[in-house]
Amino acid sequence: MAKKPNAASGINIGISDKDRAAIAAGLSTLLADTYTLYLTTHNFHWNVTGPMFNTLHTMFMAQYTELWNAVDPIAERIRSLGHVAPGSYAQFAKLSSLKDAPATPPKALEMVRILVEGHEGVARTARRLFPLVDKASDEPSADLLTQRLTVHEQTAWMLRSLLED
Repeated sequence: MAKKPNAASGINIGISDKDRAAIAAGLSTLLADTYTLYLTTHNFHWNVTGPMFNTLHTMFMAQYTELWNAVDPIAERIRSLGHVAPGSYAQFAKLSSLKDAPATPPKALEMVRILVEGHEGVARTARRLFPLVDKASDEPSADLLTQRLTVHEQTAWMLRSLLED
């Protein structure tokens, strides 16, 4: 019986199999972090209350929409590298470096603090992958990481500004 070919075999894009696997693993963590932050942000959009309701409800919607639009390019980059993108809650829970949203919705400013931590965490995940991506000359992944870092660092700054007195 013939051996079934590995989906990653035969790919010759100038990045070694080993580097493609390591980059795909790092991007899988980035995907899991992004999806976890998306879920948390959407949860807070639904459940925010208090005097800042309208402002935060609207802000959280813009943020979860941006996060939702980010997951597909990350997953497709993993596939472009010849690997399977994770796509289940169980996989995301195992891979994510972020905590899940609290079971009981916190107060509005605690939501903001949790989201600051989430965006900073996703930025750290993206940044940790840069040395490998750079070493492998993987410009498409570097571009993706740069775009994600810009969004997460700026969003964390904007959310932090709400916590200042």
